[in-house]
Formats: sequence, structure tokens, C-alpha cells
Amino acid sequence: MDVIISEDVRSEFPELHLAHIELRGLKIGTSSDQNSRSLEEISNRLRKSLDIDRVKERFDFRAYRDFFWQIGVDPTKIRPAAEALVRRILRGSAFPRINDFVDAYNIASIETGVPIGAFDLDVLEETAMLRFSQLGEKFLGIGMSDPRILDEKQLVISSGDDLVAIYPYRDAEASKITLDTRDALIISCGVPGIAREQLLEGAERSRDHIIIVCGGYSSRIKIV
Repeated sequence: MDVIISEDVRSEFPELHLAHIELRGLKIGTSSDQNSRSLEEISNRLRKSLDIDRVKERFDFRAYRDFFWQIGVDPTKIRPAAEALVRRILRGSAFPRINDFVDAYNIASIETGVPIGAFDLDVLEETAMLRFSQLGEKFLGIGMSDPRILDEKQLVISSGDDLVAIYPYRDAEASKITLDTRDALIISCGVPGIAREQLLEGAERSRDHIIIVCGGYSSRIKIV
């Protein structure tokens, strides 16, 4: 599967990169003990190394916050995914357990500070593209009861005629990872100021955690 960035997005955000990887032959369950152990270990490390009042000062969280402001999203209302998960842990709030696949890449996101998008490959066409939206396009995100009508120049990921994400913070209902998913695409979501190496780590850690609890095998990681 190809993941590409449109020319106009690349022109406006030349330092924005994505890392992506395919995972196939998955068997997805729920409430993995391995995920629970990994989460506890990472949570303990975070509590020792980071204070909740200083979360927004982390350079990577600051880069995502700055990008959100740049694209017209208020990061105090819609927080970057990795930051939101870290804040939950530091507040002592319950970690959202969805299924073993989603839990595993959320753990990787906490570890690396990189938001991760995930999509059922059976729903996608041969190419996914990060591009600007067109006026009037519709997007139905996970958990939304009604589609959102988009303005022009919102960052989206499309595959074929369908929008599968508003970038970099909300995936679509139709392509979400479920217990029936067997093959998946992972995208490590970058913004200006986030190095390729950090995106690569996000994809690598997602792959490692997912294969431990869901089995399967992976393609090589690609960066665009």
C-alpha cells in the first residue's frame, strides 16, 4: 500500500513527514495481560519523570500543539493524542481500553510521544493520501452520530473517494480497527519539528506491541 502526501500539503508543510507500516494476519482480542503489564510499566516511568503541570513544555507535545493552532484546532480543547493519554496517566484517570490492537498502539504513542493512526486495510484502496479537504466533503469519525461537513483546506487522509481521518487527531468510523480486522495500516503522524527518527520509533514500537498481543507479521516501515 502506498501512503503519499499531496504536492500542495508538501509545499505548505515541507517539514511534515509520516511513517507507515502494514500489519497482516492479525488476531485481535481484548484485555490482554501483556498490554496491562506494559501499560503499568510505562505509567510508572512517566509518573517518576514527568509532572502534569509541565506536560505542555515537552518539546514534542509543544510541536503538536503549535501545529494544531496553525491548522485552526484549539489544542486546549482537542489535545494531541499522545499528550492526552499521558495526561490521563498522570491524573490517575482510567486508561481507555478498546481492543488489544488499539491498546497496543496507544501504549506506543505514550512511549514515543507520537500520535498513531490505524486503519483496516480491507476498507482502503491501494493508496492513502494526506491532502487538503474540499468544501462540502463529509467525514464521519469514530463515535460520531452524524457526519461533519468540512471546509476547504482542512488536513485529511483519503483513500479512494473516502475520508479515513482528519489529520492528525481523528480516524473514521468505517475504517476503524475492530475484532474482525485481519490486516491493518499504521501511520505514525508527524508535524513540523518532529524528526523522522521519532516517527520511525512510533511505528516500530506500535508494531512490536501489536505483534506481541495480536500476532501477525509486518511490512518494512516507510517514511514519506
